[in-house]
Amino acid sequence: MSDLPERVPTACPSCSPDLETVHEVLTDGGGTLTVRCSECSHVHKVHPERTPEVTLDVVVSQGGESFTANVTTAEDETIEVGDEFILETEEVLSTVRVTSVELDGQKRVEESTAEQVETVWTREVDNVGVNVTVHPQDGSRDDSRSITVHVPGDYEFEVGAVESFGDDEFEIDAFVVRGDADGYRRDRFEMEGDTALAKDVKRVYAYDEQSSAWSAW
Repeated sequence: MSDLPERVPTACPSCSPDLETVHEVLTDGGGTLTVRCSECSHVHKVHPERTPEVTLDVVVSQGGESFTANVTTAEDETIEVGDEFILETEEVLSTVRVTSVELDGQKRVEESTAEQVETVWTREVDNVGVNVTVHPQDGSRDDSRSITVHVPGDYEFEVGAVESFGDDEFEIDAFVVRGDADGYRRDRFEMEGDTALAKDVKRVYAYDEQSSAWSAW
């Protein structure tokens, strides 16, 4: 549901019955607003037009699992891949990002008005698991390994930075961002100093700092 507006334009029966003036909203009850005219301070009630709403199925990917919830929004609201919104249900309260918009007939699109949408596919971005491919320092790919690190969605990865997670320590060589991430010039970044938020990262490529220590020994 939308928040109570502070002001609304509407005709005043006291000073401007044929023209709209700015009114301060005092209360909202039963779909009726009690308002006060900014021109003459007359208090009266109005019945604002309500935008028709629809209820959407939202599939949330969360930590390798998924669940379905429902959200209600205006039917003319645009749903677009990359959008983020707060999903609040009895089971969860989290920020999610739209990864796919599904219409009738399982057709997938980048965006659509809510009235045409069958299912909104999303993933949680408050806390995320990021896949990291760790190579030995000697460049050999045969002994490369893959790990998953769990961090807040706004955690920042930087090319050239050394990261430590439990027993793993590695230097970031490059990373690839997700297709639903907005504001990036390209998909892969490998220049020292390049950064991205964890919620935008699809995979990190790094060199094992521990193998470096062993080779030095």
